Amino acid sequence: MKVTRSDGPLVVAVDTSTTATKAVVVDPVGRVLATGRSDIPLHTPADGFYEHDPRDWWRSTDDAVRAALAELDGVDRSRIAAMCVTPQRQSFGLFRSDGEPIRRGPLWLDSRAAEQVARYGTEAVHRLSGMPPDVTPSLYKMAWLKEHEPEVLAAADKVVGVHSYVTFRLTGEWLDSTATADSLGLFDMERLDFADALLEIAGVSRSQMARLVGAGDVMAEVRADVAQSWGLPGTIPLVAGCGDGQAAALGAGVVQPKEAYLNMGTAIVMGVHSPSYQCGSVYRTDVAGLPGKYVLEAVQNSGAYLAGWFRENLGDPALGGKPDPDLDLQAAAAGIGAAGLIVLPYWNAVQSPHWDPFARGAVVGLTGGQGRGHIYRAILEGLSLETARNLRSMAQDAGTAISEVRVMGGRQRSTLWRQIMTDTIGIPLVACEEAEISALGAAMMAMSVTGAHGDVPDIARCALEMARPGDVSEPNAAAHERYLEIGDIQGGLYAGLKDLFPRLHDYAAKYSQIDPSPLG
Repeated sequence: MKVTRSDGPLVVAVDTSTTATKAVVVDPVGRVLATGRSDIPLHTPADGFYEHDPRDWWRSTDDAVRAALAELDGVDRSRIAAMCVTPQRQSFGLFRSDGEPIRRGPLWLDSRAAEQVARYGTEAVHRLSGMPPDVTPSLYKMAWLKEHEPEVLAAADKVVGVHSYVTFRLTGEWLDSTATADSLGLFDMERLDFADALLEIAGVSRSQMARLVGAGDVMAEVRADVAQSWGLPGTIPLVAGCGDGQAAALGAGVVQPKEAYLNMGTAIVMGVHSPSYQCGSVYRTDVAGLPGKYVLEAVQNSGAYLAGWFRENLGDPALGGKPDPDLDLQAAAAGIGAAGLIVLPYWNAVQSPHWDPFARGAVVGLTGGQGRGHIYRAILEGLSLETARNLRSMAQDAGTAISEVRVMGGRQRSTLWRQIMTDTIGIPLVACEEAEISALGAAMMAMSVTGAHGDVPDIARCALEMARPGDVSEPNAAAHERYLEIGDIQGGLYAGLKDLFPRLHDYAAKYSQIDPSPLG
């Protein structure tokens, strides 16, 4: 079925993530008119090693865009006025000058570089790069390559992230956005340029980096042969994008310091914009998709994953981990505080706020009078209490008081969890209607250069015009006060247990077949 719409420019936006690349065609009011998707195989050559064949970044982009544009007729294809890509962050590849990869690319979730984090993850590196010591930034995985595959690293003409490689295939030039190259962990974040000290740690040179372009600026024109192969009548400008987290903020319409975004996904990710560079222990700092701004972003490794883990292992076996309305009813009946049961939700270690690869989960306060509903509610509350604490810390460093949170992910999960999250944070939560929220953010960046929302490119204005907020959940003041009380108790758990976590890790490694690497 061919899709047609009213007059006005259209843009193509691409979100290339860990599992798939998605492409959308979007109009000036934020409506998604066409979509395409192409999966990306994941390679795991060893425990804790996660890689992509970088050629799949381009293949999936090409396939997804081609599928989306095939849904349009010729008239609408002629209206395509710009393009923008938002990538998975901290994933990178090693390439020859012609774009041919010389090995598979380590991904953001690859945990091979724990030793390098311990060796190089100093406070000075954190303050310079905005990245707390953690295995996620590319910096430490490049340092691993320097030690384990030095000849491969030295042979690479370019060592770049996903955005830069896709840009090369689109334009023929090695270019990158300041708001995507920053995730490599090689930036002096205040100068928005590569730092020689960090390049030295990584074992790479400035010549191996791409040329930087400011986020939101036009990088180059898409090659004529690529545009023609997609059925476009002419070439189009490619706008410098931002990482998928920063793009999600734009897609949610979060452009003011008083607003925050919250992704209730497998992991919980939240962030706020800051007018200046800030460095803190709770969050990592990214270059924003809004020129001149930064994003302070906290990450909780266990989010919806943890609720799903409970349902799968301790829930109704017939449901196989799927949402369970009866369990939600039991959890609702358990009441605030789950009769004195609290959870430290570190099933997958912890990033924000402690960045501890040895951390483990804990359930404290069990009595014979509690059941499945109490435990499940305590898990939802533990996740929410951590979120509220992280948001407060980021808002304080950004010098703002958050008045609204835009929430996305899994259709905001269950009604119960969303209300617990709302009451715990104590701020209204506004749903985001669009499922492909990062792609929508990239579309806003592309639309800013088309003139649809003013002659001068204004990404913030495009975000306000194109965001599609949904229903609002309001906090209950009495419930919020009770959560502040239980939060004070729950917040002390980590300090009381942190010295035990390395011992537990060593014990488990000693008597199991699990790789003893702390992040293996």
